[in-house]
Amino acid sequence: QVQLVESGGRLVQAGGSLRLSCAASGRTFSRYDMAWFRQAPGKEREFVAAISRSRDSTNYADSVKGRFTISRDNAKGTVYLQMNSLKLEDTAVYYCAAKSAYSLGYDYWGQGTQVTVSS
Repeated sequence: QVQLVESGGRLVQAGGSLRLSCAASGRTFSRYDMAWFRQAPGKEREFVAAISRSRDSTNYADSVKGRFTISRDNAKGTVYLQMNSLKLEDTAVYYCAAKSAYSLGYDYWGQGTQVTVSS
């Protein structure tokens, strides 16, 4: 089992920046690929960014490329999402997720943290 706890979400003005954190506990963090997803009101959950176990590969949704950066600190068991140039449409609940090497999908999810971007 892996427990994931997100933090850092808050109200921020458009154009501003925010850094989300996701702390993992339980099994060895470095064994898991990590990702961020988000879900806006009335919309389906969507992929935001992912980072491989060894940190040598990252992937981003087109809507956040060039603005968001995913990173991880395996020693601290934490994955981050640095969000810059925030837009109104970035408003959502942000979730982190973990996937083992043997899984097709993400096995573990956090409870989410709310990000609200205001004009």
